[in-house]
Amino acid sequence: MLKKPDWMRVSGMRNQNSEAVAGVLQALNLNIVCNEAACPNHMECFSRKTATFMILGTACTRNCRFCNVRNEPPKPIDIDEPKRIAQAVRELDMRYVVITSVTRDDLPDGGAAHFADVISSIRANSPTTAIEVLIPDFGGDIAALKTAADALPNVISHNMETVSKLYSAVRPQADYMRSLELLANIKKLNPAIHSKSGIMLGLGETEAQVYELFDDLRNVGCEFLTIGQYLAPTREHLPVFEYIEPYRFEEYGKIAREKGFSFVASAPLVRSSYHADEALKG
Repeated sequence: MLKKPDWMRVSGMRNQNSEAVAGVLQALNLNIVCNEAACPNHMECFSRKTATFMILGTACTRNCRFCNVRNEPPKPIDIDEPKRIAQAVRELDMRYVVITSVTRDDLPDGGAAHFADVISSIRANSPTTAIEVLIPDFGGDIAALKTAADALPNVISHNMETVSKLYSAVRPQADYMRSLELLANIKKLNPAIHSKSGIMLGLGETEAQVYELFDDLRNVGCEFLTIGQYLAPTREHLPVFEYIEPYRFEEYGKIAREKGFSFVASAPLVRSSYHADEALKG
């Protein structure tokens, strides 16, 4: 097992804002991906009064080998969840909010209608708040994607996670081309919605494979990109093949911008929703 380098160590940033966010989330019984996915930046995000809400429960119907979210039979949809999320957004005066979910292959629409309900509830209570949804692939169902897109989020994000050659090992229940097609369909359904994706490095990919992924994303109109270091949540998950040095993340970010992405966040500790609001400021 590789030793974690110094640049991967995170210092705590607990302050009054982080306490406020944690308190509201606990009071309203809401889930955040920051905890479920063991994100290293959650205290920094809390200090900025931001969080990524995870809807549709905490049990995933898939079992990706990089992810810390539990693979268990899911529970029924919580129909009051959209209202509670909207209340949290209003109470915390969030200017930008990210909504993600576990994958729900057990639902006919993959949970798309619930995404739409959450977006609508936030809009009704906080009309100036920008909304990003980080969605699963909905099994490739364009009708489900249209349900989410018709609710008019500002950004629809779907993570490719890794290069094509590693999909069978890293995401055995996903499909590289299906995910690319989903990103392409965002722009076909509504060109005004920004499209976004995220990838992890350190799983054994080559530079050439990463550049190929950049090109594939640009070819389907993807505008925003996040690039971060893979961290193994437990010894049962895929091991880290390599810790990518910070200067190489800078190089990848530079090349991604040269290829036409309008926003790129590339650093070892970057995650999908890290400083997500900055993409709309460019």
